Amino acid sequence: MEELSYLAAVADATGVSVERVSHHGWAECFRIANGQIEAIVVPRIGRVMQLSRVGAAEGVFWENRELDGQLPDPSSSEWINFGGDKCWPAPQSGWAVHQGREWPPPAAFDARPFAAVLTERGVELTSMVDPGFGIQVVRSVELDAQRPTMRIRTEYRKVAGAPVRVSVWTITQMREPERVALLLPEISHFAEGFARLLNAEPKELRQNGKFLSLARHTEAEVKIGAETAAMVWVGRNAVVRIEAEPGEGEYPDGGCASEIYTNPDPLPYVELETLGPLVELKTGESTARTATYTVLPRTLSDADAEALAAL
Repeated sequence: MEELSYLAAVADATGVSVERVSHHGWAECFRIANGQIEAIVVPRIGRVMQLSRVGAAEGVFWENRELDGQLPDPSSSEWINFGGDKCWPAPQSGWAVHQGREWPPPAAFDARPFAAVLTERGVELTSMVDPGFGIQVVRSVELDAQRPTMRIRTEYRKVAGAPVRVSVWTITQMREPERVALLLPEISHFAEGFARLLNAEPKELRQNGKFLSLARHTEAEVKIGAETAAMVWVGRNAVVRIEAEPGEGEYPDGGCASEIYTNPDPLPYVELETLGPLVELKTGESTARTATYTVLPRTLSDADAEALAAL
């Protein structure tokens, strides 16, 4: 009763409500809502599993429903791809150095439960300390009281071990899009204005000045990157803009602040990824990055026009 009274008081004061729920077989989850959008946080797998407009038939995040209610095995050599939104340490090339293997991702970031506490407008998730990196992750997931926007502040706290050079990397798995897009910078050190990070040719790649868009490739993995930190996903009924705060310094993957990955069949999802500047962390130091996720209704029939308007 005390928690219910507290949650009701917070909702009245902030315009954002938080309630404990079950989600597809996982207990002790949280639904955060502000009357316009709602987010589902699942601490047991360390992810924000869904984001949706209130009343929408489906959310915008991709969820692997074959894994409902399952828990990852941190000792497994196989990656369990739940979906949703998560974070990893970048660059990926450093994983073998710090954890002795190239794959799957570091366990405390990806395969162990997070502790959860309520905040005024959401939930704060705290990971265990990753044994390879000596980093503890703290993610504050909150909704704006007035706008259809979720903010996730991801902080990497170095609490043990030798110094590590890392970047905050957020990975958001989205449902099958009509288009995904970004704006290229006015001046780029990439010859095409963007980086091709995998060999396969992007599907239906369209470039109009600084506007770049593509569709999901159904037969091959595709990944591109850019120096700008805003991307747009256009679905049948909703549009999502994901943007990370700017930061000075060297970025991973040759200078990418944002990356778009499209997954082939049979799992029809894309990833909108943001990366922060590389920072060398010593014990007692931290680095953080905030990403915003704005969910809007689809209003235009042309997906590229919709994406351009959102950017």
